[in-house]
Amino acid sequence: MSKYIKRLKEKYKETKKSSLLVYFILRALILLCMVLQIIHGDWNNAALCLLSLILFTVPTFIEYKLKITLPSVLESIIYLFIFSAEILGEINNFYGIIPHWDTILHTINGFLAAGIGFSLVDILNENSKKINLSPIFVAIVAFCFSMTIGVLWEFFEYTADTYLRTDMQKDRIVTSISTVELDPNKSNTPVRINDIESTQINTSDGQIIINGGYLDIGIIDTMKDLIVNFVGAVTFSFIGYLYIRNRDKYKFASNFIPVKND
Repeated sequence: MSKYIKRLKEKYKETKKSSLLVYFILRALILLCMVLQIIHGDWNNAALCLLSLILFTVPTFIEYKLKITLPSVLESIIYLFIFSAEILGEINNFYGIIPHWDTILHTINGFLAAGIGFSLVDILNENSKKINLSPIFVAIVAFCFSMTIGVLWEFFEYTADTYLRTDMQKDRIVTSISTVELDPNKSNTPVRINDIESTQINTSDGQIIINGGYLDIGIIDTMKDLIVNFVGAVTFSFIGYLYIRNRDKYKFASNFIPVKND
């Protein structure tokens, strides 16, 4: 911990003033939000605030452990991403209030994760005399790294929904389904049900009516998240490929790529 605090103090002396400003402003807002949640007795949201504060220490911890430097733009986006997902998304319900909020965040996540995966291979490529990987190979690794992170996140959402009874894989109402489960002959033939107006759920506590259609339990949200993660990963992988081919012409990509400390 003392080494981490020392590294954080060193950042005051460095030139990354913009990311530090973002860090302290967002950290102050999270602390304010935590105080409000405690006053209101919402301990779950207070725990989310605490988790956000912990996540804010991750970039500096990674820089120290891996001996790399995160560009100011990338570091600022990471802080904003955490704040947008946890504080705005979960606590302030931006996922429900603002259309496509979740989609935007997952697209950004795919882009950023590809940048991190790209840097891992590019650093190895640049600092090894025995390894000279082609630009297309580095781009493919960046893409695969990003998609792996996206899949692992969906595993986390599924686990939370299953065991903690959350709804991270957001359910939604659909008006048609196709399933072999209702095939009376068990012949693996999909039974299609269209124009569903309402569904009825009978429990030991009574009856629940779902108006408007059938309740999909997360599969559409999961696949949508993976698709937009794919879009973000492909976008950065292509940019990374161009960057390796001509670092001067596409140097804007360096704003999203961690570099090895000298």
